[in-house]
Amino acid sequence: MPLPWAPMSRRIDIELTSLLPDGTWTWRAAGAKAPKGTVAAGLLPADAAHGSVWKVEADFDLDGITVLSVVQTKDRSQRANVLALLPNDSDFEPVTQKLRPKSERGGPRRGGRKDGEGGGRRQDGRPGRSSDERKPAREGQPARRPRFTAPPDLPKRPTAKRLKPKRVHRTAVLATLPEEQRGVAEKALVGGIKAVRDAVQQQNDQLKKESKPLIPADGLIAMAQDLLPKLRVADWLDRAEAAKADLDQLDLRDLRSVVVASDDPMVVRDESTRALAAELKDALKRKQDEQQELWLADIRAAIGVGRVVRALKLSSEPPKAGQPFPAELGVELAALAAASLVPTDPQDRWVAVLEAVAFSPVRSAVAAQGTPETPSAELLATVKRLAPVIPQIAKQFGIVAEPGASAPRPLRPAREKRPPKRQPAVKRAPDAAVAASAPSAETHAS
Repeated sequence: MPLPWAPMSRRIDIELTSLLPDGTWTWRAAGAKAPKGTVAAGLLPADAAHGSVWKVEADFDLDGITVLSVVQTKDRSQRANVLALLPNDSDFEPVTQKLRPKSERGGPRRGGRKDGEGGGRRQDGRPGRSSDERKPAREGQPARRPRFTAPPDLPKRPTAKRLKPKRVHRTAVLATLPEEQRGVAEKALVGGIKAVRDAVQQQNDQLKKESKPLIPADGLIAMAQDLLPKLRVADWLDRAEAAKADLDQLDLRDLRSVVVASDDPMVVRDESTRALAAELKDALKRKQDEQQELWLADIRAAIGVGRVVRALKLSSEPPKAGQPFPAELGVELAALAAASLVPTDPQDRWVAVLEAVAFSPVRSAVAAQGTPETPSAELLATVKRLAPVIPQIAKQFGIVAEPGASAPRPLRPAREKRPPKRQPAVKRAPDAAVAASAPSAETHAS
């Protein structure tokens, strides 16, 4: 049984395109190619012409769009209910204003009051309140905290550049390989021989389910072993040349990673890497010494302006691991940290200082100058978590670290969770690059 269909009527803008011999106009939606149709000339005004746009009432049904009538729009130039301005023959009397001199004005000024008066009126006309009429603090409410003057900011050093190597040498090596071997080469460079072996195993598991011939694993692994030394050298040269180009501004961690990678046996055996590796090792030693001096200078500057948390965090991030912290500077930093653990200080301040003390090189030399009368749950939880590394402070709170408890890790700022991107579910076949190179591998093995 067919369902009843009721046409829907709505207003659209149409543009007339051409007049047909039968007296009808063809039209299309204004500014677009579709929808389109025809309309009888009798429904349009007499001034209808090619390219004119009209707002019409149309029905949308299964057969198409039928124009019912033209909607008459109001002419903006003719407006109703216009207020007419009538002339007035009376004389015009302007409004004038004359202010008295400041010496003759009375009453309190803005932001203050006259000498000898305890009250007055505000700018809005309401009566002011004298000093003896002000309401005292309610009982049980804490007094307002005094204003805290923030310590001066420290000079910021320029942000170090991160290593961004180009793939010049890597691309040159891959260009010398046949197309079917490049997939195996890239996988060996990223994950080593194990990545190639796992990819072959995954591919063979899938082929086994489909009752198809398996890929010879020995040939692919032998191919990867032959290609891997060249790829490792090319990858290191790309990174080393990028490090040399930005040596002055390069991040110390990136430079150290390039120097450590130069000790790879595959890289050491190549003659093209020895001179560049020696140059980068000398640059690393020089850069570490410079960063060590700047690091100590920043700690002293933070201590000088009383920024104890900043100084403690800097002390826990030395540019070179294994270097002993200067004894005199350690005594000065420990004394500043102990002076910041006062019972009257806000407890959120306690949490921040304890988090910084726990991972600094002076943590065993810091003791609090007493504890708050009623520690908050957050403060107690912080002390309990940090008890294995600051047992002397935890003991002041009556907390004893459990024997054999592992040392805590520094807290990291929580990252904002981004909504996961919705991607269509696509069933991917096992590694096609490995499968494509299987015939060549078999030939290579033979």
